Amino acid sequence: MAKSPSFACQSCGAVYNRWRGKCEACGGWNTVAEEAASHPMVGPSSMRPSRAKGRVFPLEGLSGETKDAPRIRTGNGEFDRVAGGGLVPGSVILLGGDPGIGKSTLLIQVSAALARSGHRVAYISGEEAVAQVRLRAERLGLASAPVELAAETNVEDIVATLGSGAPPRLAVIDSIQTMWTETVESAPGTVSQVRGSAQALIRFAKQHGTSIILVGHVTKDGQIAGPRVVEHMVDCVASFEGDAGHHFRILRASKNRFGPTDEIGVFEMTDRGLAEVPNPSELFLAGRDLASPGTAVFAGMEGTRPLLVEIQALVAPSPLGTPRRAVVGWDPARLSMVLAVLEAHGGVRLGQHDVYLNVAGGLRIQEPAADLAAAAALVSSLTGTPLPTDGAYFGEIGLSGAVRPVTQIGARIKEAQKLGFARAIGPPPPGEAAPPAALAHVADLVARIASGGGGKR
Repeated sequence: MAKSPSFACQSCGAVYNRWRGKCEACGGWNTVAEEAASHPMVGPSSMRPSRAKGRVFPLEGLSGETKDAPRIRTGNGEFDRVAGGGLVPGSVILLGGDPGIGKSTLLIQVSAALARSGHRVAYISGEEAVAQVRLRAERLGLASAPVELAAETNVEDIVATLGSGAPPRLAVIDSIQTMWTETVESAPGTVSQVRGSAQALIRFAKQHGTSIILVGHVTKDGQIAGPRVVEHMVDCVASFEGDAGHHFRILRASKNRFGPTDEIGVFEMTDRGLAEVPNPSELFLAGRDLASPGTAVFAGMEGTRPLLVEIQALVAPSPLGTPRRAVVGWDPARLSMVLAVLEAHGGVRLGQHDVYLNVAGGLRIQEPAADLAAAAALVSSLTGTPLPTDGAYFGEIGLSGAVRPVTQIGARIKEAQKLGFARAIGPPPPGEAAPPAALAHVADLVARIASGGGGKR
């Protein structure tokens, strides 16, 4: 009996039984295409007769001896931080990022550092020729590193080559969208090919203990292209972020089975490649205008790392009937909420003003603890009052105007003090006496800035 054709969205992987002009899952137009069914896998498992009953396997309790996953340090401290302390044998990392952001540069540096420590490392490129990869290595001064290169896209050939001899400690596949497997009858880059190729490579990693890094393309909205199931199959999903106008690059982990999520590594793009930034707070605050109103220092947390960044705001009278609201590096919906709270509970009239908010350095902030710093910068710009230069702000603002406590206050204060900030201006610690710089309500913040004290009583 012939199988009915299958149609899959090439953006999100949603499957339909007939063609559709618009994908109902992701809303994309003309992204649904017909895909052929996969061939059955040929091998010992397919030759065995099917069993009517499953086999019984032993069950274990929650108590028992546990060991931390072994780690292999690559020699790149920022990369190891995001990975959770190093590469875990048999783990698979999916790395996404915009074109030209520096993914290949980062991975060739990581591969060279690990190869120079005596491990076998293979770099498989499906987009560039071997000569192009060599030219990049020469520009970075890494041509002498014993990295094994190849330009290949057939997954079966790649698995056979990596399995010959001692399995490599690290294998880089650049990129997964260019790979194809003979078990799927569709073009490279389709949902079925990406899923089938990733499954074959993950199976090899688990069987041979090889750490594999899969490079993934991204869509227009910054999401990794291809089926979402690939992100569930891998052990770690990381994104390489940055702006062409800034020389900073952020490696951020959104999923990690062997380490903390939302951990970041900071790099600086130089003429010799990506340089690690061990103290990103000092770098993000470099060149700050201390006497200018509308700037506030935010003491944030990215994963386990405390980070200080400058939030800049500009509030100006608007000649338009609908004032502009522009934000870079922060959630626009969060800005709208802070503006509404300032107007409703702080007495700050911003309805006839254009509002611009920017996170300096190209970093994107995701935690709500930046509410207080953004509010302080907005009020400072509106009143023309500079904030105190020795104060760092953090705190979440509720819809009632209350400043709510945030996590890891101690780490934020310690990082601020290390960089010379004498006072941490935020919510009072729960169950403790409020320090002089503590704020309980957004109206207190407005009153202090309007009186010229910024964060002082």
